[in-house]
Amino acid sequence: MSASTAEKSYTSGARILAIGIGVTGLVTYAYFALASHALSDDDYGRISLLWSAIFITVSVLYRPVEQLLSRTIADREARGLTGSHHLRVAATIQLALGVVFVIGALIFRGPLQDDLLGGSQTLYWILIVSVLAYAASYFARGYLAGHRWFTLYGLLVFFEACARVMFAVLAVVGVASGESFVAMGMAAAPIVSLAVVPWALTRHVRATSDVSPEAASELASELDSATADEPTAEAEFTLAHGAGFAGAVLMIMIAEQTFLNAGPLLLKATTDVGGVALAGFAFNVLLIARAPLQLFQAIQTSILPSLTKAHAGGQKEEFRRAINITLAAIAGFAACVSLAMLALGPWLMDLFFGSEFDYDRGGLVLVSIGMGLYLAAATLNQASLARGRAPQAAACWLGAALVFVVVLVGWEWDDRILQVEVAYLSGALLLCGLLYGLYRAGSRSAPGR
Repeated sequence: MSASTAEKSYTSGARILAIGIGVTGLVTYAYFALASHALSDDDYGRISLLWSAIFITVSVLYRPVEQLLSRTIADREARGLTGSHHLRVAATIQLALGVVFVIGALIFRGPLQDDLLGGSQTLYWILIVSVLAYAASYFARGYLAGHRWFTLYGLLVFFEACARVMFAVLAVVGVASGESFVAMGMAAAPIVSLAVVPWALTRHVRATSDVSPEAASELASELDSATADEPTAEAEFTLAHGAGFAGAVLMIMIAEQTFLNAGPLLLKATTDVGGVALAGFAFNVLLIARAPLQLFQAIQTSILPSLTKAHAGGQKEEFRRAINITLAAIAGFAACVSLAMLALGPWLMDLFFGSEFDYDRGGLVLVSIGMGLYLAAATLNQASLARGRAPQAAACWLGAALVFVVVLVGWEWDDRILQVEVAYLSGALLLCGLLYGLYRAGSRSAPGR
């Protein structure tokens, strides 16, 4: 593949996803904006805590399998390998993780239901159903990303967001009311998103049936020759291999969710009075960092299979160009968001979430800068995963997450929201520096597998 073709493939995939996921980000933002108007401060606080608990759990448990599938499918395609053993391995890992979650949720039902969710049995079961439904949704995401079926991927997350926001819309217009009804959207969303799966299966069957007998015979001969030259290629993807990669990514996801969602939870746990409302306030502030991640999913989803194919083929220039394009786009985006927060930040936050809290302009800018550093770090992380350096990347993430937690809870500031903002910026800065060092070290090493 030429450099121009590789670049066109990557940017085209990112552009297609950006349309669907960009709209998805706005719809997700609307869900919380509507919920904040439809519910009391405490009810909205519990909704935000439920969301944090769900997405900490599903991101930690299931995104490793999504990344595993995305990388493995692209790598096998680049090397001309066929078969479905890698899918069975990934499904086994996903099923095991789902079972672990159910067991843990039942064991810790008391703390989850009573301490986290205010004693609501309904919210507790919404948590259970949502997390289990996302197991299938994230498996489908990895499968679609690995095959670079980005239109279907965009539709999946778009259907998910639309299903969720409808519950908040109905609550605002008065058709229904209460935190339980609004929360039900979180359980319905991943189930509705699976509507794209029949389309994906149809596309797979059509693509398989389009191969002529002559082409299939030629491909078989090529694969036999490749297997003779590299006898361990097909057998390389074992359960131990897949679990090792997924385990390292799981550590990355734990650190990632510490950055994105642990702030409100830690504030609630360490604040004696008004902890739930303060958690909701912190959640709103960190949405500046979290909401762009919906858009960044377009980049993150398309860049991993692209980088994996470039690395497997020894195309160092294409690999470097994809990273540079992404980092430049992130820098421009972060600069625009920071300037917008400097000029209009408090007014925009009051507009979307009401004026119950005073949003500090400087703190919003700090979160915006941290968001840019975090997105850059996430891009460099994909480069490490594509190169098979998941364990080293995990070490960088865990170290930066530890700094975030220490700054947040090591001592209590008078302004707890400012403390969250400074902790986020500090952790993101360290994370970006560590992963950039790992990226440079990988660039100096020999290409290939």
